[in-house]
Amino acid sequence: MQDYIKRLLIAGLMALCISLLFLGGKHSQAEMLDIPELTSDWVWPAEGVITDLYGTRHGHHKGIDIAGELKTPIHSVDQGIVTKSYYSGSYGHVVFIKHDNNLETVYAHLNKRNVEEGQAVKQGDIIGLMGNTGDSSGVHLHFEIHKEKWTYEKENAVDPVLALGDTAVGEPVDALAKVEEVTMETVARLRLADDIVINDQHGSLKAESKEKDQQKSAEAIPQQPEIKHTVKAGETLWSIAKIYHTSVDSIKQSNQLYGDQISRGTVLVIGKPADNKYVVVSGDTLISIARKTNTTVSQLKALNNLTTDTIKPQQILDTR
Repeated sequence: MQDYIKRLLIAGLMALCISLLFLGGKHSQAEMLDIPELTSDWVWPAEGVITDLYGTRHGHHKGIDIAGELKTPIHSVDQGIVTKSYYSGSYGHVVFIKHDNNLETVYAHLNKRNVEEGQAVKQGDIIGLMGNTGDSSGVHLHFEIHKEKWTYEKENAVDPVLALGDTAVGEPVDALAKVEEVTMETVARLRLADDIVINDQHGSLKAESKEKDQQKSAEAIPQQPEIKHTVKAGETLWSIAKIYHTSVDSIKQSNQLYGDQISRGTVLVIGKPADNKYVVVSGDTLISIARKTNTTVSQLKALNNLTTDTIKPQQILDTR
């Protein structure tokens, strides 16, 4: 009898060890997922400003927060299937999407949900509008990423910056930033506008010299005096750009910066936009910019080859 009990105990211990090895192997495999590679084509889900990051609030914040205007469109970061779409006391209006790479994303505190459970979505589809529902203290999107699936304990949570790119509190982000492409149709249109003008007398197309046009453009833009700025503690490229009414890209180009990180004491050369340039700020629309610059929406769209009314912060527009 004692031998029988010993055999049962040994068999039980062996089964326990095997199951632990299996679970440990599964966990290690999940930990080894290359998130940047799996999400290399993902896009930012909304336009706004980062107000909180993953791991804050004593490690309990398992996502990032993007603040913006009420009813700002919320986009799916990639194609997938809606696994949940409902209202909860904590998340408010919330949408869950399972993607082809076996990751699940969460979009919370929405003002409105545009999709239902089981619905297939494409990358960039508007799945809802930014809001302030549930346990929320302001209009924003709370965005999470989970390996395989979301759980109540959130043990599968992943830092979203691994998928969407490095950022910091106070930094602006642009919806669909990673999928902006110049199509062959756009290239052809730009080349046509650049190389060919219409001859009004004969109604025919007449090629003009590129070099001559470039010289005229250069003469039309007045040279700006060089401005130098010494970086202070707590400043970012975004805050400095706002001070000088220029863009982050312009500062990075002037100083040959390849990232967004700057250090206190660094001296930056600031190139201000010419008088015929306008730097878009959060909340701007083509209508408001037209009023500020004494132009029309049609003129702004024609000058900047815009096919829609969509603009984004830090975008530089020609105004004449």
